[in-house]
Formats: sequence, structure tokens, C-alpha cells
Amino acid sequence: MKLSLVIPAYNEEAILPDTIRTTVASLDQMLAQSVFGDYELIMVSDGSTDATAQILQNAERNYPRFKAVVYTPNRGKGYAVRSGVLSSAGDCVIFTDADLAYGTDVIAAALRRLSETDADMLIGSRPLHPDGYAGYTPLRKLASRTYLKIISIAAGFRLSDAQCGFKAMRGDCGRRLFAECKTERFAFDLELLMRAQKEGLSITEMPVKIINHRESSVHIVRDSIRMLRDIRRIKKSIK
Repeated sequence: MKLSLVIPAYNEEAILPDTIRTTVASLDQMLAQSVFGDYELIMVSDGSTDATAQILQNAERNYPRFKAVVYTPNRGKGYAVRSGVLSSAGDCVIFTDADLAYGTDVIAAALRRLSETDADMLIGSRPLHPDGYAGYTPLRKLASRTYLKIISIAAGFRLSDAQCGFKAMRGDCGRRLFAECKTERFAFDLELLMRAQKEGLSITEMPVKIINHRESSVHIVRDSIRMLRDIRRIKKSIK
């Protein structure tokens, strides 16, 4: 089984060298332990204006299983993830964030869960983990839970954390779904899940915990309104 790990990046020159070293070392260790038969690490520069693209292109020369996807101008996280997934060749595709917010141990755990459940897709879930909100202030925890609940109800999901930045899927399903997706920015994973749900694909959840915290950019009122508009648009597109 071949794994494709996709990581989008926009102006991440400060953290990318560490992210690349950490990820390659972890994937090489998993390969040696036969967690999978082969892998490719695909990192996407989403129209970055700093040294991100150069760092990725250098990594492509230095690591045999590394693939850099570089383009301009900036199109949004959804476009970046879609570009990475559509350039993948793995039997399983996983995408996560450039800061490795959920660490790298979740990769092997996700592969095990997909194998055990025979599901088509897996999403990480903070609410399902006893320490999923560790490090959050009470206000941020409440805002996050409220925001996720609003979005899930509007989209018709029975999922606890539809916008978790860690998702895994069978490669053929992922490439087929992303080829149909139109959303380029942050509602992209909602469209992915809504299309998967319409196709009747099986989706499982796995508890995850954020181990690398960044300041949240989510504004509960503004972003909920924006997401509700995106959900209406996505529903019309899918119909």
C-alpha cells in the first residue's frame, strides 16, 4: 500500500524546514516498520510570496519521495489541497496542516482505523478525544464547539468535527471527489464531505488532539455567516 501525504503551505518559510525534516523522518520510520509499502510527501506552495516555494523545490531535490507543487497566485487552502490530492498516486491519501498541528503519530493511527473499519474516509475529531481541547481557553473551546455545531447542522452532517485539518481517504475516492470540488478556500472540506455523503461513502471519525497550537483566526459570527453562505452554494452545486 502506498501513502500520499499532502500538506498545503502559504508563506510558511519560518516552520517549513522543521516540518519537512520531522515529517520525512516519521514517514521513513513508518516505512521501515512496514506501516505501508511506500509513500510520497506532497507539499504545495499556494502562491506564497516568501521563500516557501524555494524551500519546497530544494526539498524535492534532496528527498527522493518528496514532490513540490508550486503555483501563483494564491488561490486558497482548498485549491492547494485539491492540487496536491490530484497529483497524488497513493492507495491512501492523507492531508494535514503545515504546522503538524496533530503531530505525525496520527498518520499510522488513521491507516489502522481505515483498515479496521473498511471506511472510505476518516476525519479527525477533537471533541471525541478526552484532551482534544487541551490548551484552549474556555471561551475558545465554547466558540469552537458552537461553530462546529452550527456548520454540521446546516450541512446535514452527523459528524463531530467536520472541519478538522486532518483527514484521510482511499486514494481513488479522494481523487474522484476532489476532481468534482469547486470550493477553493476554507469551506472546501465541507464540500468534500457533502459530496462523499451524497455518494453514500462511509465516513469514520478518529479522536485527535492538537499538540501544536496556533492563534485561532476563526470569528464565530462572521465565519459562521460566511460558511452558511458557502454551504447553500455547495448544496446547489451538488444538486
